[in-house]
Amino acid sequence: MDEPKYKRVLLKISGEALAGEASRGLDFGVIGQVCDVICECTKRGVEVGMVVGGGNFWRGLKDGGDRMERSRADHMGMLATVINCLAVADVLEQKGVEVRVQTAIEMRSVAEPYIRSKAIRHLEKGRVVIFGAGTGNPYFSTDTAAVLRAAEIGADIILLAKNVDGVYSADPKVDPNAVKYDSITYDDVLAGHLQVMDFTATSLSMDNKIPVMLFALKDPGNILRVVMGEQIGTIVKEDVKP
Repeated sequence: MDEPKYKRVLLKISGEALAGEASRGLDFGVIGQVCDVICECTKRGVEVGMVVGGGNFWRGLKDGGDRMERSRADHMGMLATVINCLAVADVLEQKGVEVRVQTAIEMRSVAEPYIRSKAIRHLEKGRVVIFGAGTGNPYFSTDTAAVLRAAEIGADIILLAKNVDGVYSADPKVDPNAVKYDSITYDDVLAGHLQVMDFTATSLSMDNKIPVMLFALKDPGNILRVVMGEQIGTIVKEDVKP
């Protein structure tokens, strides 16, 4: 069996992806497929941390709009991520994978509080660690939370599983001449305002020199392919030169 290219990864999955075609709520068929692949990664010795979005239940800024105070709307979004974390954890446990959910907002009756050293110890023991409630602060996205946790646990790469298959020069649904990049630098992403992650998350990954691989979750097997070193989607890193 080939050795994985990456030993420790941070997998970021949007809440919408967990909802499948319904776009709201939870699709346990999709979650099961994702968990099957995560299970395979752990069998190959890969240490997996996860951050899950909450957009399938609530998106603070989008859903709250001008009808709610922004901080409160964002806190609701953090709670939505915890719902998803618990669902993913349950499915993984059904498949025999040891899991720990850690949250940035303390809720000890359902999850551990986030403690960096404890998260790393769980990973070293082969447990999947799912990080919930974002950064615990309003005004920050779960993409930023993913980069922050990746930096804190020393992840080799951030796997950004979304509903698009890579980074394009423009929206391919609007511009038929849009070009897909195999690799691109952080600077080019920021300068071109390309839709990878928000500005804060991209800047944080650049500052900490953590590569980001963006790929489509439509085929959950892409997670394992990326971990094993296949060129799937687009990699964002410091230097695209060979």
